[in-house]
Amino acid sequence: MSSDGKLESSPLILYPVSTDTMETTMCYEAVVPHWFYARTQDGRDIWNPFSKEDSDKLEAAFCSGVNPNSIVVPVCGGRYDVYLGSRRCLSVYWDEEDSVVQRCSWFYKGDKDSRYIPYPENFSEILEDAYMQAVTQNEWKKRLESPSRDLIILHNPKLMVHYQPTGLTDEWGATPTEQGRPRTVKRGVENISVEIPQGEPEQIDHLVFMVHGIGPACDLQFRSIVQCVNDFRLVSLNLLHAHFKKSLDGGQIGRVEFLPVNWHSALHADATGVDKDIQRITLPSICRLRQFTNETLLDLFFYNSPTYCQTIVDTVCGEMHRIYRLFLERNPTFKGRVSVTGHSLGSLILFDLLTNQVDPTGSPAHKAKASVQGSESRTNKKSLKDILKELEVEDLGAVFERERMGIDGLVLCSEQDLKNLGIPLGPRKKIIEYIKHRTHLQDTNCPPMETSPNPELTPPPLTSGTTFNMVNYEYFDVGIGQVRINYPQLSFHPEIFFAWGSPIGMFLTVRGLKRIDPKYQFPTCKRFFNIYHPFDPVAYRIEPMVLREEEFEPMLIPHHKGRKRMHLELKEGLTRMGTDLLGSLRVAWQTFTRPPVPTLPPPTTEAAELPVSELPPVTETPPVAAGEDVPVNEDPAALDVGMLNGGQRFDYVLQEKPIESFNEYLFALQSHLCYWTSEDTALLFLKEIYQTMGVSMDQPLQ
Repeated sequence: MSSDGKLESSPLILYPVSTDTMETTMCYEAVVPHWFYARTQDGRDIWNPFSKEDSDKLEAAFCSGVNPNSIVVPVCGGRYDVYLGSRRCLSVYWDEEDSVVQRCSWFYKGDKDSRYIPYPENFSEILEDAYMQAVTQNEWKKRLESPSRDLIILHNPKLMVHYQPTGLTDEWGATPTEQGRPRTVKRGVENISVEIPQGEPEQIDHLVFMVHGIGPACDLQFRSIVQCVNDFRLVSLNLLHAHFKKSLDGGQIGRVEFLPVNWHSALHADATGVDKDIQRITLPSICRLRQFTNETLLDLFFYNSPTYCQTIVDTVCGEMHRIYRLFLERNPTFKGRVSVTGHSLGSLILFDLLTNQVDPTGSPAHKAKASVQGSESRTNKKSLKDILKELEVEDLGAVFERERMGIDGLVLCSEQDLKNLGIPLGPRKKIIEYIKHRTHLQDTNCPPMETSPNPELTPPPLTSGTTFNMVNYEYFDVGIGQVRINYPQLSFHPEIFFAWGSPIGMFLTVRGLKRIDPKYQFPTCKRFFNIYHPFDPVAYRIEPMVLREEEFEPMLIPHHKGRKRMHLELKEGLTRMGTDLLGSLRVAWQTFTRPPVPTLPPPTTEAAELPVSELPPVTETPPVAAGEDVPVNEDPAALDVGMLNGGQRFDYVLQEKPIESFNEYLFALQSHLCYWTSEDTALLFLKEIYQTMGVSMDQPLQ
């Protein structure tokens, strides 16, 4: 190493070599080691390389001369720490089995091996010394015996083999022989077929928490939330280099960090004892199916139980607090914002959590809403005149004054009583709805939820039990039907809430919600996206709950390479062609079947003598082309779907793949789990996140 701590390249040693296989001058250069880590999979260690940047950091620390037992090197974007002395790699934000780390320079591969396996560090040094002597002294066909009594033969720089001993050795320690099919031996990572991952920029612009759905597995390969988030992070990095290259090269942006939030382990841990209780009552038949049901589908029922719903919500909020605090400690220069993502049931958990947040700024939009008790207390203090004015029927005040009727008498009236008073149908319906609402509030009189330890903060604007918006009876409250638990407050305000394959719309409908107020926003989150695959059996739309009067399509997520998929464009073209053809045939058939027009009689003498200016004007009907009977739709992005996404559209649908369009039932389950590796979804994430920072893609997608 040089004085400034940089690694220096080893000097070249030139030796003339004249053999049967090589007649040119050879040079020896010390091998460049690369650092690997091992993950256990199916009982075997799978060796994966670190990125070049991480490997260089580990090599610089190794060559620094400092006691390795005191060196800890953060790798993989700071999500793991490598303890150099013990050669262990530990995860930072989640629980995971430690990985073995190794400085690798020599590798071997057998017939049944899918990838090259590194030799131990000490034996790699022996192989390197033997290789250096063979090159410098021109002495090939060297034989070396490994600690496991395997035989390695260096025939020449291009041919090195590894023989395993066949049979048991005797008590005299017989020497291994060249029997069996040899393994291939390679020197240096550049000579083996391995994909070295791309390094991650050190600058972090945005943090995204990702909450999983039901069950411990998140995809068809039964992988954990950590593995699936790793895949999504890798996809986003590749898209960042492809679509934000100018901003990335110019130093305007770094990367987006995605971190998993696991609540399933806490729910099914020994502390709750729920798994043991369920196991006691589980039937012994069809064991695997029942086990799958207990581990996955029962999470839906647990979430609707006040006891376990409290555990789930506390775990999600507590994990995000813990990870966020740890993230800030490890990234003290981070100045970005935070967003949240939920898949399946995880999106519903985040939706309920965000609807019960308290806006500390006290914005007017959220002050207009009130809790159950506040609504009821204000209602009790209002006079009959105030109620009639709120219902926009204040002209009926004289009728109730004549009958000497107050609020208490009004709530006892039936529809027939109001009809006998001569009240018209429209105002009568409004009064009946008010009476039902007031009765419901009295029946659901419950203590307010303590969502914050600060007594100065008002209760959340949307609480469980609320049925109607007291300002406008056309809308229900989003908080209706939620489980009555203590919803904790987040220590940050999410910038964007992304929902994948979400059943939010279905749950809101089942809870009794008829319509979402267009003015409604999450108290602390201004943006929301409902992303789904068209064949996802769990996903539901939400925009029709805001705009009920119209039928409209969701926003189509562009393909990450631009345009629509070819089969969708072909399908639309054939549909338009079929519509035009049917229109032309209809016009031709109407012309053919139209009865003949009778011949008009010749004009009379008086009509013939009239000047042209005095003749009645003839109204010409403009020709209607075939296929123009359907009105042209407006720009779908211009629809007013409320403020849930800041006045913009929030239902976004992915484009199905060509093979998926052949049988949507066959790919239904896969469609619900496709988001973790979807380039289109990841690009939408990056586009919306960086738009908040004023950064656009290099080329907008069509």
